[in-house]
Amino acid sequence: GAALVGIPAAVCALGFTGTGITAGSMAAKMMSAAAIANGGAVSAGSTVAVLQSIGAAGLSLGAKIGLTSILGSSGAAIGAKLS
Repeated sequence: GAALVGIPAAVCALGFTGTGITAGSMAAKMMSAAAIANGGAVSAGSTVAVLQSIGAAGLSLGAKIGLTSILGSSGAAIGAKLS
């Protein structure tokens, strides 16, 4: 549960927000570097593009299901070993 809330919060703290990339933030620096490396554009599917998507819309349903499956199973396994 913490990961489903924590990941979007961390992405937002970097400067990837619902209203765009925050000026002067780490996100702005990442976007600038990506644009320089790609001749002025940020490539679709790049780290910057994915993080901006998460910042704008949150995690996709598939990502939420995947994280819940992996983390839930891990939690159950750790709980079984501890008891």
